[in-house]
Amino acid sequence: MAKTTRGLLSIAGYDPSGGAGVILDIRVFERLGFRGAGVLTSVTAQDAARVTRVHHLPAALVRSQFEALSGEIRLAGIKVGMAGSLDNLETIAWILRGNDAIPRVVDPVFVSSSGAALLEKRAVPGFLHVLKGAASLLTPNLGEASALTGRRVKTIDDMKDAARGIWESGRIPCLVKGGHLEGAAADVLWDGRKLQVFRHARVDADVHGTGCFLSAAILGHLAGGCGLAEACRRAIALTVRAMRRAVPAGGGRRVFRFPL
Repeated sequence: MAKTTRGLLSIAGYDPSGGAGVILDIRVFERLGFRGAGVLTSVTAQDAARVTRVHHLPAALVRSQFEALSGEIRLAGIKVGMAGSLDNLETIAWILRGNDAIPRVVDPVFVSSSGAALLEKRAVPGFLHVLKGAASLLTPNLGEASALTGRRVKTIDDMKDAARGIWESGRIPCLVKGGHLEGAAADVLWDGRKLQVFRHARVDADVHGTGCFLSAAILGHLAGGCGLAEACRRAIALTVRAMRRAVPAGGGRRVFRFPL
């Protein structure tokens, strides 16, 4: 059977609200002109505001899902979101290393915005070691950057230090997301050679799934031929525009509206 072309794969959790995880990733991929596909790592019970229960799928099932899809789809890129467990993280690292000719974006997902743990605690300390050199980009937020570096990340200078530190430990370029900075919003990219700061307007809305949206959009632009910095710049701009158009959901939060 001939493989289809221009496929992007999300390896992430299932959010039944559709506001984040695999469902949102696939919608972003399709917005950027790719066929989207998903491998589930975990299943959650949640709405846009709160996670109430999490179940991590076995690593063998994660691998089987990937093997079934890889026989059909010619992958143009892989995005990783919620891994859930250490076993799944190790399986994901195996998948990424086996596909080093295509862009691979990893969005570390440790805790939900409502405080629910989305990654086993034992997987956090060795996160960068397990994935070392296996991706094109990591996209931690301030809390995730703090967990990965062991230092509080609260300012743009902290973000610069964190991005460099994550590169040194994981040998993966890093975009530290500063959507929760006080004052103007900014994201900081360190690619191993050059530091860039992307300043952008703050959107006065609590939108569910912004990290998923941004990392999926970065992957789409990388797969479309952009360099890393340009892919980040375009994806940030698209995310900001989409946040402005987000619609109300439960708990005072908003969700992305499609088509964009």
